[in-house]
Amino acid sequence: MENAIVMKNVCKDFKVLNRHEGLKGSIRDLFSRDYKTVSAVKDVSLEIAKGEIIGYLGPNGAGKSTTIKMMTGVLEPTSGEILVNGVVPYKERTKNSENIGVVFGQRSQLWWSLPLIESFKLLRDIYMVDKKDYEDMIELYRSLVDIEPILHKPVRQMSLGQRTLSDILAAFLHNPAIVFLDEPTIGLDVSMKDKIRSLIRGLNSEKNTTVILTTHDMGDVDALCKRIVIIDKGSKIYDNDIEHLKSYFGNYRTLKMRLSDDNWVEEVIDESKQDIMKIIMERQKEQKIKDLKLEEISTEEVIKKIYEGASK
Repeated sequence: MENAIVMKNVCKDFKVLNRHEGLKGSIRDLFSRDYKTVSAVKDVSLEIAKGEIIGYLGPNGAGKSTTIKMMTGVLEPTSGEILVNGVVPYKERTKNSENIGVVFGQRSQLWWSLPLIESFKLLRDIYMVDKKDYEDMIELYRSLVDIEPILHKPVRQMSLGQRTLSDILAAFLHNPAIVFLDEPTIGLDVSMKDKIRSLIRGLNSEKNTTVILTTHDMGDVDALCKRIVIIDKGSKIYDNDIEHLKSYFGNYRTLKMRLSDDNWVEEVIDESKQDIMKIIMERQKEQKIKDLKLEEISTEEVIKKIYEGASK
């Protein structure tokens, strides 16, 4: 299978000034050459096939954004090699930009005062999209989501969910080979999250678009990603499918208990080391248990366990 992205032993270091306190320190910093080197990404190798939806995960400060910026050509790696759609992104930024789409945080690429359809037309001209291809894409959008209520609505009048939906549509409009989505459902209600996840799945399926998803919402991961890559402290610590990840934690269960005060409490239990009945009996001594559930460990809990292991 042909790869959309190939990274080989990629590292990215930053020079950071050792700053001094106070006014005198600030003046001294203006002429200082006292720098330290901080490694944001350390020897990361990665291959992503065309058409894959990859969950690229990690805690804040892990190196996710730095990696994405290198893939999009914004940053040049200190060492190692990157190919995106067969080009070196930081050497051929224009060519690379023509074939990628991005939705980063809440930074909109739409024109604030214009109706959505006018933003689409401007993006069509910027990316020189053929008229038929543009019309076909709009029809595809109509088949995947009800866009009529927002097409003629100024972006500034839209809800957060409508703006996010519109930004995702804008990112796919020129039919890029790869789309980078950073926290696409952050701050949205359950209904809108579901709609956006369904849209991403539909566009990926129809256009075979490679999607790189960075998120802290494990609902996004479970709904969209078969494979996840986890980075922590600049290093890749996991690269495989979700089910394989969960199999490592096959002995873990989530015990949910509703206590006499009607509050639910949760405990993640390793059945190979802990006796569930003993835990229930101990909790019962402290407060009466009115109800309980025993569930498979969630993806979110598995990721937490991975982070905890990496930090140790």
